[in-house]
Amino acid sequence: MRASILAMATMAGVVALPCASAAGFFDDSKATLGLRNFYFNQDYKSGAQAPSKQEEWGQGFMLNFRSGYTQGPVGFGLDALGMLGVKLDSGGRTDKAGRSRNPGQLFPLDHDNSAVDHYSSLGLTGKLRISKTEAHIGTLQPRLPVVVFNDGRMLPQTYSGGQITSREFDNLTLIGGTLERAKGRSSTDRQALSVPGNTTRRSNKFHFAGVDYRVGKDLLLQYYYATLEDFYEQHFLGLTHTLALPVGSLSTDLRYFHSEADGENASRAGRANGWTIGDARLSSDPEKGEVDSRLWSLQSTYKLGGHSLALLYQQNEGDSDLPYLNQSDGATSYTAATRQIGGFSRAGERVLGTIYTYDFAALGIPGLSARLTYNKAWHIDVAGQSRGEREWERDFRLDYVIQSGPLAGVGFAWANAALRSHVSSQRDINENRLIVLYSIPLL
Repeated sequence: MRASILAMATMAGVVALPCASAAGFFDDSKATLGLRNFYFNQDYKSGAQAPSKQEEWGQGFMLNFRSGYTQGPVGFGLDALGMLGVKLDSGGRTDKAGRSRNPGQLFPLDHDNSAVDHYSSLGLTGKLRISKTEAHIGTLQPRLPVVVFNDGRMLPQTYSGGQITSREFDNLTLIGGTLERAKGRSSTDRQALSVPGNTTRRSNKFHFAGVDYRVGKDLLLQYYYATLEDFYEQHFLGLTHTLALPVGSLSTDLRYFHSEADGENASRAGRANGWTIGDARLSSDPEKGEVDSRLWSLQSTYKLGGHSLALLYQQNEGDSDLPYLNQSDGATSYTAATRQIGGFSRAGERVLGTIYTYDFAALGIPGLSARLTYNKAWHIDVAGQSRGEREWERDFRLDYVIQSGPLAGVGFAWANAALRSHVSSQRDINENRLIVLYSIPLL
């Protein structure tokens, strides 16, 4: 709420400026209308609880306006993101159409647990620029190692807060900010923040800061710190490097997350009061629900022509799942092993993965690409189960963008996935997503 008020105040300041000063605001403005037609199908292969299948279809509209900056030593601007989701079909495969389904797929639920016919939201972001430093306050969609917005459904997730990004020094980027709330990908509500495995406690203070340092054009070093008050604090170290070979290239991606308890989660009394995270400890353990995770991964990718083959290994040491912002309505973490369905970051989990992609432009078919991934995981520690459970996931995605003619720019995507798990809380799932995308420039 406070972020929205500040964004509106920024807009009022822009309007009050003389026309000459506001010239850059209007001249450099851009606006696009994004269209996303989304069909979603989940078929549960285990678990007796309803639903046994979810099938939905909707049309999403995203109006994205980005202003330029006013002239002068301090530039002001305003961004706006308007989103509308329209139900085309909410299924009916489990009970009455639109009922007996879990929230968090394509549509919010009405009071009678049926899918709404349409839903919408508007996010405003005030911004200012001094030299090479920019501040954004309001609606944000961060893509950082410690927080990543989810864009896996018809409409994307957004956050409310503020962020400062500074590029005053060559090859060095400094980032810091605070997030207060999140709006889920199938929701109009902005809720306070939580962690995996917790549906009762919320915090509205997530602080983060980080630095990206580029050494030449082939090496990037990263350090980030984040804390969600009363849940966790986290340190992230990252390294990405690309090595040109006589034939092809080899890329290396190394990531390390060190996460510990904070505030209420660090005390037994606080955990007893609900400030917990999903973990592998028994209920009799006095440290049950305490954040304790050290997750690292190494991924190497070899590219040659249109081919790309990656191998990765990821390991989560400690007794808790990896903590990251998760309101139980769809979330994403910045881990190498995250896939279409599974997060693969439970306590003790080890993952061996492979990713193969092919760009058909090498065969004279530009705009067409395919991606096949497979994760095999073991040593998953689950409370009440043996330490050493297993799961796997196979994903396949095919994308095509029309390159010419009256439909140039229209994109099509098919994403298919299958997850099988021995973890009792995880149902076996087959999933398909069919997506049609198009972006219309308005300014």
